[in-house]
Amino acid sequence: MGRRPTIDRGELARLVAEGLSVQELAVHFGVSESGVLQAKRAAGLAKAMLDHSGAVPWKLERSHAQSGPATNLRNLSAAAQGKPPAPERLNTALRWAQRLVDAGLDVDYDSRIGFREVAAAPGGSHVAAVLEAARNGLERR
Repeated sequence: MGRRPTIDRGELARLVAEGLSVQELAVHFGVSESGVLQAKRAAGLAKAMLDHSGAVPWKLERSHAQSGPATNLRNLSAAAQGKPPAPERLNTALRWAQRLVDAGLDVDYDSRIGFREVAAAPGGSHVAAVLEAARNGLERR
């Protein structure tokens, strides 16, 4: 078995700055795409991943992960973190959340049935907090 190929970090940084794709980098260095991604992370060249755990604090069943509420909460979370989704997706999420807040509603999640709208707690709702964070993130841009 031969020695594993190594990726020179300086060359990797230069090629990433030139805009080469992960696929092109893999071919250039003779490694897998996964190897390129690992090298980019190790060199601090990978884009930071967004963390949606605050907006979607539940462990979702796979069948519920792409539901409207889950998608809207993730889109609002992305906006709060300074990386808003496409305008039409953002507008959908903002309208959805504002509708719930205006009606005094919140969302809850149950792994058996998915998301459901519930009365907001007296101290405020989860959706209202996520909506406020998204608006604050959009204002900072």
